[in-house]
Amino acid sequence: MTDRLELSPAEARDYLLAKKRGKIRVSGLLDLRNVEIEKLSASISCYDLDASGSSLKSLPDDISIESPLTLDNCKRLESLPVGLKCGSISLQNCNYLSELPERLNTWFLDLTGCQNFSAWPKKATIEHGIMRLRNCININSLPGWLKSLAQLDVSGCVQLDQVPKQLSISSWIDVGGTNIKELPESLANTPLRWRGVPVNQRIAFHPETLTSKEILNEPNAETRRVMIERMGYLKFANEAKAVVVDQDTDPGGQRQLLQIELEGDEPLLGLVCHCPSTGRQYFLRVPPNIKKCHAAAAWMAGFDDPEKYKPIVET
Repeated sequence: MTDRLELSPAEARDYLLAKKRGKIRVSGLLDLRNVEIEKLSASISCYDLDASGSSLKSLPDDISIESPLTLDNCKRLESLPVGLKCGSISLQNCNYLSELPERLNTWFLDLTGCQNFSAWPKKATIEHGIMRLRNCININSLPGWLKSLAQLDVSGCVQLDQVPKQLSISSWIDVGGTNIKELPESLANTPLRWRGVPVNQRIAFHPETLTSKEILNEPNAETRRVMIERMGYLKFANEAKAVVVDQDTDPGGQRQLLQIELEGDEPLLGLVCHCPSTGRQYFLRVPPNIKKCHAAAAWMAGFDDPEKYKPIVET
């Protein structure tokens, strides 16, 4: 093995791509974005490593990163080294990653879009910082060692139904699209968000109490959209007495194109139809410029030209 080398970022990149062994220290950012390399042979010490979009499957066990580690869109990434410690770790859309290493230590962790991730380490530290788990659809719980955070985003974690009782959050928690029905007493006064939009506990956890009248009177367009989503588009359309723009029939029966005018926002337009198999009724939102039920169905099927949409059987 070679002696420890002090290399510039450009020199380090060339050195690593040549698959050389040794101990190297890099000043500043080590940029390995989009490189076609599965494994790093050298032992690396650097301030900032960005290997987004690379083919890396793992990192060296003795890697040392002082602050940001960015591995976004590393589609082949399988694992991280035990005891990994750095200021922030971003792993967005690393869909092959299913677990985090033991003794992980960071203040910022972003697992957005890691749809295969499901296993927490028994021991780790993510304290007083930020954790983003947006659309981690296989997560069904949060780890017991999670004690204190500034922000927690679990929006889109469809299997998650509770937050640890011991957790404290100083800024906000985003619960949009989860199965969480209430927060523990420790978070009773923590500001809530629903996919980025500030909401109150009634909107988040008691949507059955919402009425179309108060939704239509809501001045904030983003809040109004969340309220409609929480109430349910079909229920809202029925209560708000939506205007029938067009109607026809399909294998499921009669379908209607309904429109509701919203102050300060584009009209809410949706195709109301029945599932041919179950008979269940749906309200499917479509762009406000559509005028016909067939055109709405064509748009949902991915056709720009409704004339080309000629399904033999609709399911």
